[in-house]
Amino acid sequence: MTNYCQLILGAALVSVSLLVTAPSLSSKTNAAEQMETRCGWFSNPTPANIWLYDRQGEWTIGVQGGYQVAGDWDWPVFKRGQWVATNGSYGYGCVCLKAKVNGKTHEVLEIRNARARPLASCNQDPALQKWKHILK
Repeated sequence: MTNYCQLILGAALVSVSLLVTAPSLSSKTNAAEQMETRCGWFSNPTPANIWLYDRQGEWTIGVQGGYQVAGDWDWPVFKRGQWVATNGSYGYGCVCLKAKVNGKTHEVLEIRNARARPLASCNQDPALQKWKHILK
């Protein structure tokens, strides 16, 4: 076999191996890109009803008897003064979620991390003021 043929054969093998591994590399990258940080009002007004209200809209985390985010996730830990009780222990606070969302249905698909923030963080954000009437 000539050097030219060996070179062509080697290039073909490399091309095939890239085509085979590219989808798995691509899907890992896409999965990582789908996780995003969203910050806003975290509302839990009644059992199993949970929403996030951020700059882009209302995101459903759970609805009693209906949609619930998949998997187990850690509830944000609210320190004293970070949770506003409106119905017994139910109410709202300010959070950042590391989450995967469906932009069409506005459902939260997965929560990797939920971190409570001071209420002032959401109160002072002009983009979140439109949601205050929903929280009460």
